Amino acid sequence: MGAEADADPGPESVASNSRLEAALAAIDEANSDDPHTLEVDGAVRPKEQAHAELMTEWLLHLDPHADDAQRVAARAHHLRRWVLARTDYPDGRAGYLRWRAAQGKRHAAEVADIVTAVGYDAAFAADVSAIVTKKGLGTDPRVQTHEDALCLVFLQTQFDALTDKLGDDHMAQVLAKTLAKMSPTARTIARGLPVGDRAGAVLAGVLSEFGG
Repeated sequence: MGAEADADPGPESVASNSRLEAALAAIDEANSDDPHTLEVDGAVRPKEQAHAELMTEWLLHLDPHADDAQRVAARAHHLRRWVLARTDYPDGRAGYLRWRAAQGKRHAAEVADIVTAVGYDAAFAADVSAIVTKKGLGTDPRVQTHEDALCLVFLQTQFDALTDKLGDDHMAQVLAKTLAKMSPTARTIARGLPVGDRAGAVLAGVLSEFGG
């Protein structure tokens, strides 16, 4: 009897699960309109919808006990990213940083609207927004896990093609900046990612600089 009582999630837990499922479904629906596509495991999917699902997979691999805010933030990390084009901003690093900052603010605002619409309070919305915009990176372990998952998705989905496009030396510079943002655990995982021979050689070389 006691074990059964302990197993009963209770009305508050059921309500929390219902809100989480509703939030994730709304994010998936918003991302389903992405005109860009990505092939994952042989299936062609809307790019940001596929990215969001991969973020969830990596988050739960890195932190199986991730809370609702982490799960929503992972799913919404690039929410409807295509609506604000990089070409709307000047070329060069300064333009890129302006675009990225604007994207972060937009992602945070749109996901806040989604979570409040499904019943979460303003404090939860602010928490999700903080993770999406990576506030507290370096001090909040949840934000570090979010960053790790984001970097792993990048390596999993873009690393090979970007290495071919940029060349080994330029890609090594990009990769060094990416790996510097990752935790030692995530860098260890990166070492085992299935990538092409060329990208793998670049990865091994840069990882050696981090003691990996």
